[in-house]
Amino acid sequence: MLVLAGLLGTGSAVQLTRDNPAATLTTSIGSTLRVPGKPATMPWPGEGSAELMIEGLGRLGGSGGGPAKAIGSVAKVMTAFVILQEHPLNGNQEGPELTVSAEDVADYERRKATGQSLVHVVEGEELTQRDALEALMLPSANNIAHQLAIWDAGSEEAFVDKMNDAADELGLANTHYSDPSGFLPTTISTAADQVILGRAALKMPVFAEIVELPDATIPVAGQINNYNDLLGESGVFGIKTGSTDQAGGCLLFASRVKVGSRTLILVGAVFNQPGANTPEQLAATNRVVRKLLTAVRKTVKEYQLLAAAPAGKVETEWGATATVSPATPLKVVGWPGLSVPVKVETTPPAAGIAAGQEVGTVEASGVRVKLRTDAAAPEPSLWWKLTRF
Repeated sequence: MLVLAGLLGTGSAVQLTRDNPAATLTTSIGSTLRVPGKPATMPWPGEGSAELMIEGLGRLGGSGGGPAKAIGSVAKVMTAFVILQEHPLNGNQEGPELTVSAEDVADYERRKATGQSLVHVVEGEELTQRDALEALMLPSANNIAHQLAIWDAGSEEAFVDKMNDAADELGLANTHYSDPSGFLPTTISTAADQVILGRAALKMPVFAEIVELPDATIPVAGQINNYNDLLGESGVFGIKTGSTDQAGGCLLFASRVKVGSRTLILVGAVFNQPGANTPEQLAATNRVVRKLLTAVRKTVKEYQLLAAAPAGKVETEWGATATVSPATPLKVVGWPGLSVPVKVETTPPAAGIAAGQEVGTVEASGVRVKLRTDAAAPEPSLWWKLTRF
């Protein structure tokens, strides 16, 4: 009997001193959450098409998703993109020189007779690659688009092939280029496709720097001015205007949108706006863009994605529970209806549960909030400790 009592006593002591098993933690937080509220009604144009995308957040919306149409000089964004892919520039590099030939001068004279957008050139003039890109993107010189194409690929046809290859690589399914300037109405695209291209082009620092210039100075032509009248307004820092009889007014644009301490990059497009001539077409385009930018600033704000309320539960092996909540509301920048990816990481308590105990984190859009227990949970009873397996 003494031996049995001793064994029982030893067993009880072992049972009572064993570590408590880890608790389990479950949450009701999904892998994506939608910003609450009614989606805003954006002032999309009544004609043509439009598209808005905010880097790091997603697509704000679009309108007029019909067939591809002429885009005018917005085509020069792809021309610059291909040139900088083939001949990268860094920092203040000017790049190699392009010598204006007699053929370049003849091309200029032919285009001048049809009222195209040009910069004056003379035979023997030397333009650096940066000069040429500035002439291409600011005053939208069709003759420089031609000269760059010949310089890079030997012919316009070969260069246009490169443009279309680049479009395929970027997934621009509704885009086709027929020329490097966009003068031909058979150079077609959509607002959505060109926003994809604009985002890719802005990742090239030299491209982003050039399209933000209000003016520049190049040989022979002297000071050249940026045709983008919205430059510097409402955070706009590019990208390219376009207008022809077939294309109407077009603008591929980028804007810095400040929300609290964050600066977001908006890339948008408004295409195919009506008008009797280029000034009327671009004025109509700019009116739409201004309305959209005003609406964006009213809509894109900080919203509560997750309240500081129970969003999970910790449960012990002995049946004690405690709810789990974010320590503070999880707030993100976005707009009503936006789907936001959410990452939840948990670290269940190894033993008892104390009030305010950190048990994980929840993160969305770079904002991380701690998950904590809302209350303490009772310790296990002596009977549970003695009888557990």
